[in-house]
Amino acid sequence: MAFGYGAGAYQQIRSHGGVESADPHGLITLLMDGALERLVKARAHMLRGEVAAKGEAITRCIEILGGLRDSLDAKADPVLVGRLDSLYDYMSRRLLQANLRDDASLIEEVSNLLQPIRDSWVQIAPAASRRAAGA
Repeated sequence: MAFGYGAGAYQQIRSHGGVESADPHGLITLLMDGALERLVKARAHMLRGEVAAKGEAITRCIEILGGLRDSLDAKADPVLVGRLDSLYDYMSRRLLQANLRDDASLIEEVSNLLQPIRDSWVQIAPAASRRAAGA
C-alpha cells in the first residue's frame, strides 16, 4: 500500500515536469510544492461548492503526503523522522476531516504546517549538495 502512495504522488508531480532532471532533494521539493498547490486548489473548490473537484484535490494531497512519509529515512535521524512521520499522518487526517466537514480552515491549517517544512527543506539544499560534492 505504501508503494501506491509514492507512485501516485510521483505521477502527479511528474506531470509538472522537472522530475527527470531532479535529484532526490529536488524530488521531495517537487512533492511538497505539489501538495501545497493541491491545498490551494482544494480550498478554492470547497469555497465554490465543487464537491468532486475538492475531493480529488484533497485525495491527491493525501497521496503526496503518503509519498513524503514513504521517503523518510529513519537511519538519518530517528527522532526527527518519527516526528515528521507523525506530522504527515496528522496532516492527512486533518485533510480527511476537512473534506468530510467542508472546513476550509483545516486545509489552511495543513498548509500552514507544510509550508515551513518545505521552506526549511529548500534551505538545506545547498548544504546537501556541498556534502555530496565533498564525498
